[in-house]
Order: sequence, then structure tokens, then C-alpha cells
Amino acid sequence: MQSSPAPLPFGSDDLRLPDALREPLVAHLNDLRQRYLERNWAGRVGFGQRPALVVIDLARYWTEPGAAAISSRLDSVIEATLQVLAAARQARIPIFFTTWDYDPDAPPSPHDRKLNLGEGPVDERMFELDERLARRPGEKLIRKRYASCFKGTNFHEMLTGLAVDTLIVTGVSTSHCVYATCRDACDSFRVIVPEQAVGERCELLHRVNLLDIDIDLGDVVPVPEVVNRLVSHAAAR
Repeated sequence: MQSSPAPLPFGSDDLRLPDALREPLVAHLNDLRQRYLERNWAGRVGFGQRPALVVIDLARYWTEPGAAAISSRLDSVIEATLQVLAAARQARIPIFFTTWDYDPDAPPSPHDRKLNLGEGPVDERMFELDERLARRPGEKLIRKRYASCFKGTNFHEMLTGLAVDTLIVTGVSTSHCVYATCRDACDSFRVIVPEQAVGERCELLHRVNLLDIDIDLGDVVPVPEVVNRLVSHAAAR
């Protein structure tokens, strides 16, 4: 993974890096990666034999700009995810989606103080998947209360029951739910992150956490490489 200094096609405009900072920051991140490589970090886990795909939180609450304070422009992330999703369906691998398990009656936690969602209940329909994903029968929807797809769910049991050895992770947000899921997955599964199919509202947090994932948790690779591997997987079935 080598970061590009080009502006990201997704996110919130008010959370973009200033143009004057982007090029030196990206150069520094690329230099950091090289220094970690020299310390024998950032090895490749590679693809296994039995992959599964998870699409994290591409629901209306996050994908419709202006729908909520934490939503942002994510069209490019959805388009890249759709490429991976089409290849995964062709390969007939297990596919999972996640969304927030919204419950206005859930007792508050200390973490709730970190993000004020406003007064009054939220329209539950906002946590429905973005219609562009066109979820199909047999593609499991996991409703979760935490950042990681594994915490408080039976996701791990479902994957191991299917003998999955590789988890392809797409969706949002890079610094929160994507990162937390990769962190929990990496001790049991090979983690593959299609670079253009993950994103979030803040450019700086996206770039830093994507690098951290690639150094320590899994392989961040271009979407076409993931698609090609899935096409090969389909051909071998």
C-alpha cells in the first residue's frame, strides 16, 4: 500500500486536509511505512482458500449527506464496494452486512457522551442499508451495538462454522468500525481490506488508520486485485 497525495473522493468537506498539508503528510506516511518495513512489520497475510465478505454500516444514516451529523459523501466507497460485492456473489462466498442496532430504550453508556445524536428519537429507517447494495436472500444482516462486528454478536461463530479463513472488509468508517472489526478479526482470520472500498468523513483519520491496518492487522490492496482473486476463486469452484 502506497498512499496517493490526490484528494480523497469521499468524506466531509469541512474535515478534509488543507491542500498545503496533504502532500507532505502523505509523504510522511509513506516514509513511516517504509521504516516499519525495515523493522519487519507490515508483512503480508495473503488470501486463504475460503473467503467471506463483510460490508460494514453502509446504511442511509451514514451514506446520505445531511442525514445526520456523522454522515458524509461516500458514493465512491459504495461504488467500489459494489465491485467487490458483485465478484463475491459470482464466487458464491458468504456475504454479511452490518448496521447499527438502534434501540431508543437501550440504557445509556459512558460512550454515549462522546457523540450527541440530538434530542428525540431517530427515524429507524435511517439504519436500513443503502438501496444500491441490493442485499439478497441468504446474505446475513448483523445488527450491532458496538464498533466491531464481532463484539456482542455471533459473527465469529458464523465465520468459523463456515470454515472461513479470510475476511474481506469493506464499508465505514475506517477509523472506527472498520478498524475495530479488523482488530478483532486478525487473530483468527486473514484480513483483506480493498483500499477504495473503505472510507469515512475525516481524511486525516482515514489515511492514518488505513496505514495502521496495513502495518499491523491485514493487507490493504487495490479493489481490482481483490476482484481478480474472487474471479479466480469462482473459476476454481
